[in-house]
Order: sequence, then C-alpha cells, then structure tokens
Amino acid sequence: MRVAFKMKLKPGFKEEYKKRHDELWPELKTLLKKQGVSNYSIFFDEETNILFGVQNQSGESSSQDLGNLEIVQKWWAYMADIMETNPDNSPVTVSMDEVFYMK
Repeated sequence: MRVAFKMKLKPGFKEEYKKRHDELWPELKTLLKKQGVSNYSIFFDEETNILFGVQNQSGESSSQDLGNLEIVQKWWAYMADIMETNPDNSPVTVSMDEVFYMK
C-alpha cells in the first residue's frame, strides 16, 4: 500500500531539512525498513513550505505510526526546531487521499 501525507517546514529551513535527511541515522533507516516502509520520498513546495511525503508500506504501520519507539521520539525532537510539530514533537501531518495513480 502507498500512503501520502503533508507536513510543514518553518521558513528558511529547506537546506537544513535536506541535510538532516541526507544524514538519516542508520538505526532509524533500519527500523523503517524492518517495519515495511520502502520507496519513501519527501518533496518540498517552495511557495508554501509544505513537505509532501509518499511511501510504500508492506506492514500495518507507516513511518508516522512509530512514535512510541525511542529512536523515533529522538528523531522528532531533533527535527522539532525546523518543522511544525505537535506537543510531543511529532510532526503535524495531514493524510492525503489518492485520486489518481498511473503505473
């Protein structure tokens, strides 16, 4: 299954966001793959500072459902200064419905 969602970056942090993801912690990447998350992409809209994420998931959980795990909580805290977040530091996310897909 593919899932899509959007998040919001604080203005002026595109390069820092990209840098942090280019240096994604190996243990977090391993966890995501172990949980069935693959083909995970995040796109950035310059006009709105919206981040648009798309990922495949073979399990029951997307990356956004792993907040009870310590490594995910640490990542959220690490990213909280540059993104819009909830009180627990999780990114504010909005799920998106697929309306078209062409293979």
